[in-house]
Amino acid sequence: MARRGAWLTGGLLAVGVSLMWAERAGPPNERPPVGPPHVTEAVPPDDKAQPDAADDARSHEFRLPSGRAPTLSCEAARAIVAEARGQLAHEPDPVDPRALAEAAADWLDPYGLWSVAPDTPVAAAFARRASPLLADLEGRGSRDCAAARALGGDLLVWVGELRKVFDDARAASPPPSDDGIAPVFEGALVTRPARALAQTLGRRIASIERDLGPAAAVYVDEARARYFPSLDADGWAQIVLAAAVRAYVPVMDPHGAWAPLDEESSVYEVDLEAHPPSRLWDKAERTAIGVRIESGAAPPLADGDVLLSLAGVATAGLSYEQTEQLAFAASDAHPPAQAVILRGGEKTPVTTTLDGAGLEAKASGTTTDDDADLPVDRIEYGDGDAIVVAIHDVRDDLGDQLTRAILRERENKGRAALGVVLDLRGNGGGSTDGAIDALGLFIPGAALFPMKRRDGSLETDRAPEPPGVDRWSGPVSVLVDGETASAAEMIAGAIGAYHRGPIVGAPTFGKGCAQEYIDDDVHAGVLRLTTLVYALPDGAAVQRIGLTPTIRFPFETADATDREAALPHAPPTWRGPDVRDRTVLAHAEDGTFTVAWPANRGNVGPCKDPDLCRALRLLGASPAVGLPTYGPATARRKAPGKGR
Repeated sequence: MARRGAWLTGGLLAVGVSLMWAERAGPPNERPPVGPPHVTEAVPPDDKAQPDAADDARSHEFRLPSGRAPTLSCEAARAIVAEARGQLAHEPDPVDPRALAEAAADWLDPYGLWSVAPDTPVAAAFARRASPLLADLEGRGSRDCAAARALGGDLLVWVGELRKVFDDARAASPPPSDDGIAPVFEGALVTRPARALAQTLGRRIASIERDLGPAAAVYVDEARARYFPSLDADGWAQIVLAAAVRAYVPVMDPHGAWAPLDEESSVYEVDLEAHPPSRLWDKAERTAIGVRIESGAAPPLADGDVLLSLAGVATAGLSYEQTEQLAFAASDAHPPAQAVILRGGEKTPVTTTLDGAGLEAKASGTTTDDDADLPVDRIEYGDGDAIVVAIHDVRDDLGDQLTRAILRERENKGRAALGVVLDLRGNGGGSTDGAIDALGLFIPGAALFPMKRRDGSLETDRAPEPPGVDRWSGPVSVLVDGETASAAEMIAGAIGAYHRGPIVGAPTFGKGCAQEYIDDDVHAGVLRLTTLVYALPDGAAVQRIGLTPTIRFPFETADATDREAALPHAPPTWRGPDVRDRTVLAHAEDGTFTVAWPANRGNVGPCKDPDLCRALRLLGASPAVGLPTYGPATARRKAPGKGR
């Protein structure tokens, strides 16, 4: 079992410790499997390089997707489920069969054809077989996963019917108005009957054949094979089992996921890495015959191009996840990938080679030196300014970002910088490396968060000790609200636990657990699992409780019921040991850390956000404001379940 570092998924689920990330899940029906064969063979799972722990922060190198629907044997599916249950930070709760069946049917269908369309009989079949399917996955059912095999038989019949509808529509003369390269699939909500979609796909494929002639054959064959796979019941059963495992993990663990290697980019929040991998476009839509780039194309690709093939992978019938992974993987292909495209209404496919210069051109055209910098606002405060740094996500390089922001403002020869305010409102979390590095600027060298595994073992991180010139010893404060979660709660909580400065705002989300990425034991994909729970340096619990601010302020925030404590199967609350360094605490008491905010005498602002000015006025209501107003850690904890 190869671990890839630990991560924090974000607090807001509509839903990483060395690396932790905030997860933003895509819409339900834009994140399932795909269909069969592909033009070139992908790298086998066993040949996939496994990164060392020291490489956790590097850009991912994703493999080219195969185009096949994810499959698992009965034994492999059970092994992954057993591994997930065994690695969880706590004894898993019982899984609801109905929730599993609904999610599995959703993951199974990347198009709105097989199991989620209004007219499909397969959804009802999943509901009928929910309990035996769950028992099979957990090893309590039939020896050969009979429920999945029965569902495979249902799919064999249903997809056969749809294939005939498609073939009949394709054989008819397509109306001149049919646009073969227009987006064709619905998003999260599927309302169109599968038979109607199959007919539309047939007409549009016929339109492509009419326009492109023999050049369309390879792509049309690929599309038909993926939309309507010619599989027997056992072949379909393996697709059902992969979808069921993909559904099982997040039903058991609300912050967890499993993805096959062809789609593993879907479980990472790559945009929050210090060096995110390159991608060939920002947004694309799937058409009947390929992928149309909507925005952010890297030259020689252009917005509006329809990709028929990329790096040897025909794009017709790819799932949303495989389409996204292709955008990453093809950008790093060696030798450089070739793309077959339709451009500007032309009826002849064009082949072009991606040489890396296009990605550089895209980067230089869309980014500037300041893009990696945090938004900073200087707000008049008393006889000087408060430096307000807005931190929307906790990126892996947050320490460097924050250092640059504060140094730049300290070098400003205008009004004095009297204090730093970290605005973490709405911050769903991110990289623990980033959180820890950022804390080094305010509490250098301090022992931070005790983390507990299921076996009771504890791990504790320590803040770095940056050069003296990079540290901030002046007043600091943190703004939080109900959407402040995970790694953002770590930053605020550690500053509060060490009495470094006040936390201002509303109670936070309460996500005190961490996820690790693990290569599954059957080498089929990647698991993201909640394997640890953490506490603040003083031992105060975060999980299901959150932070109670030192200074309460009613920032507009999410509904109080939208919290970690309300998530089904969220890990239980854990209070840890007090790991704070007495020396660092002594610094807070002897004045080494200047924690008191000076009086502002009401001279604050103006602010674009009126709430910000009101909160800043509370900081300097008297010369002593800013010193901790709470007592022991228990004095600022909520009882579990309160405020839901």
